[in-house]
Amino acid sequence: MTERTLATQEPDDRGAGQEPPQRKNGLYHEVSEELAANMSQGWADTERPDLRPIPQAGHTARRRTELSARFPGERLVVPAGTLKTRANDMVYRFRPSSDYVYLTGDQSENGVLVLEPREEGGHEATVFLLPRSDRADGEFWLSDRGELWDGRRNSLGENRRLLGLACGDVRALAGTLEEGTGPVRLLRGHDAGVEEALRDKVTAERDEEFRVFLSEMRRVKDDFEIADLRFACEATARGFEDVVRSLGRARATSERYIEGTFFLRARVEGNDVGYNTIAAAGPHATTIHWMRNDGAVRDGDLLLLDAGVETRNLYTADITRTLPVSGRFSPLQRRIYDAVLEAQEAGIAAVGPGAAYRDFHDAAQRALAVRLVEWGLLGDLTVEKVLELGLQRRWTMHGTGHMLGLDVHDCAAARTEAYVDGPLEPGMCLTVEPGLYFQPDDLTVPEEYRGIGVRIEDDILVTEDGNENLSAALPRRADEIEAWMARLRA
Repeated sequence: MTERTLATQEPDDRGAGQEPPQRKNGLYHEVSEELAANMSQGWADTERPDLRPIPQAGHTARRRTELSARFPGERLVVPAGTLKTRANDMVYRFRPSSDYVYLTGDQSENGVLVLEPREEGGHEATVFLLPRSDRADGEFWLSDRGELWDGRRNSLGENRRLLGLACGDVRALAGTLEEGTGPVRLLRGHDAGVEEALRDKVTAERDEEFRVFLSEMRRVKDDFEIADLRFACEATARGFEDVVRSLGRARATSERYIEGTFFLRARVEGNDVGYNTIAAAGPHATTIHWMRNDGAVRDGDLLLLDAGVETRNLYTADITRTLPVSGRFSPLQRRIYDAVLEAQEAGIAAVGPGAAYRDFHDAAQRALAVRLVEWGLLGDLTVEKVLELGLQRRWTMHGTGHMLGLDVHDCAAARTEAYVDGPLEPGMCLTVEPGLYFQPDDLTVPEEYRGIGVRIEDDILVTEDGNENLSAALPRRADEIEAWMARLRA
């Protein structure tokens, strides 16, 4: 990684207490007038006047109209977010806030969507963005974030054509935010500068209502979102195939090889992984959110792989398969696996329009409780008593699913009555992911169970007449998994 300096650095032989050389505009030392003049000329015009709107532009316009109708007469402010430091002067790859993407389709850092109320009703939407670097004043090469360093940005005109809404210079946003005396609502937590500028104009109560409404807007997916989720699942399935083919190399290295293999697919076909990959082999599979991915991959163990490709439009899949590293389940592994599969199938069967959101969780938990009682792990208690006391949760701690979309745990700010206590509707997408986890040190189960963890997860779309498994391309039954693995490794 090249440091952001053009001048040659002298060896650092400063004595104690001496200050380092001062930087101006990211450079060590002053630049000559001749270099500045040279850099200000000889650049081609690269404006692209023929750009077409992005595919989701019509959908984002409709979403903004819905948002406008909910908050008439109020200014609404939705930031994309800013770069975050990883270490020293290195930053993480930027990923904008999901609500900003949902309403604009843009993925630019520092962007801010402002919906300004009109006297005649409705809102005027403007997205404030950083324009092209100015070649005349040297910003493109003298600034730490100029285009020579970080790549070409779209001009405001280009963004206007792409996004289908008015674009302003974000450097003038502070003045815009100072104007007006009416009520303002802000999506907090993404841009400290915007929050400071609006500190005296917003209230925590209004902003929380705004955040909740935005989250609830995203519960039902439109055609564009469903198509993107479908592609995310297809790409993720190919990533799982890549992992199966690489298991020989993973055995010679570690779980990191599995993580890296899947990441390659995510970057080639999408934007990134939608969340940190869980590549949990052997007893690590009993840790529900194992993300260290530094353990051994051994024949005879199971691999629990929980991973999802995030598309270039930022929608993510979330799929889990539990695979025998050797390609064959042992009898006990198959027994536990089949119990989890039964629970998942019961959960999927409970997903449909009009069903209570909690139904699929309850169905899966009941199926697991039946098997745990049958195996004698809960004494002489009945299934009903086990469920009443929640004793099955010792081995299946998490909920059976969650909504899915721009966030892997989508719509997280929605009210309880609109989410987990509400009904399912066509267009909702959720995961169904029961699991059983027998910890290596759990003395309440037979020794042979200890260290076995199994989870099976699929992405389920609620349809008008039932549901569709968007991740059905990946096999789920134990015999199908063994045949699939043998074919890929042949």
